[in-house]
Amino acid sequence: MMQLALVFLGLSITSSWGNGHATTYRGLVRELVRRGHQVLFLERDVPYYATNRDLPSSSFGRIELYQSLDDLKDRFGREISAADAVIVGSYVPEGSAVGAWVCRTASGLRAFYDIDTPVTLRGLNEGGTPYLQPAQIRDYDLYLSFAGGPSLTRLSSEYGARAVRALYCSADPEQYYPVETELLWDLGYLGTYSSDRQPALEQLLFESARRWGSGRFVVGGPQYPLDVRWPDNVMHISHVAPPDHRVFYGAQRFTLNLTRHDMMLMGYSPSIRLFEAAASGTPILSDSWPGLQEFFQPESELVVVRSSSDVLAELKAGGEQRRRALAARARQRVLAEHTAAHRAEALEGYLLELLSNRSRARRAERTTSPAYHEQTPSYLGGES
Repeated sequence: MMQLALVFLGLSITSSWGNGHATTYRGLVRELVRRGHQVLFLERDVPYYATNRDLPSSSFGRIELYQSLDDLKDRFGREISAADAVIVGSYVPEGSAVGAWVCRTASGLRAFYDIDTPVTLRGLNEGGTPYLQPAQIRDYDLYLSFAGGPSLTRLSSEYGARAVRALYCSADPEQYYPVETELLWDLGYLGTYSSDRQPALEQLLFESARRWGSGRFVVGGPQYPLDVRWPDNVMHISHVAPPDHRVFYGAQRFTLNLTRHDMMLMGYSPSIRLFEAAASGTPILSDSWPGLQEFFQPESELVVVRSSSDVLAELKAGGEQRRRALAARARQRVLAEHTAAHRAEALEGYLLELLSNRSRARRAERTTSPAYHEQTPSYLGGES
């Protein structure tokens, strides 16, 4: 197998505080290294991650921090130029400028990894985002998308993406697995505050807590406003670091999956928490969105809920045997299809396919040029 030199420029791999990017990158990079590839991950050194780093160093790949766009150019220009592929992620600070420079500098494949595709598409429709402008999409050889389905078609037909491939989020089974722990809560939710998710959280978890006063509920995640009115039986934990996620999930009888508004509208956009909870062996109650059945089978591997009545019916009457069966089937699905190793294998395949196509195109260009035939002996097909 061909060994590739890969460079990632991502939002963060060193800190999972307030973002879902870090855990995705950690599993993906580790599995790429295990498959024999050389990986350099470049991250902008920003204060809010500097004070919340839960991966200050890594035993897989190489992580480097840079201070500015000029610092990036000065210190890493040569490696970016020489890499087989350079992958720029969504929400990278000054990402539009970073991407433009990468597309001018890199001699290998130039790829964009959109971990926020539905949000990006809305931004593109409004003229662009700080990390990607509409005209830039054509400059990338490959567009990797966290969302599938119609999103891929739009990126290709409306914005001229050359090659669009789904590269969904995943779970890292080395970090997410069932643990024996006390069941502290009947229902929990793990997620950074988002104004577009808050109404669903209040309807499905807060209202359920108010209606079931003896129930035990928990929310883990930062950035919740001070004016949020927490029911008395809902505990809030401001930050749950990735190493603690499996225990946090394991202490819940059920966990709630909520989808951001843009992701719900576009569909085919599974949350990373969905896969992580399933890998941890915690049964899931989820909101509904187009394409959900492509990832988990409703009623067999998770339960779709649309109201607090749906939530309470499952919490109070579902039964322990059903609860355990839901968890086991969902975990089996993740291990079979949605691990970091699966995503690394898919990415490797996409890159090798495009590199092979590029190599064939260059060979064809050389063999059809007049200079090639002028220098080729007649017995190899040229003129004598």
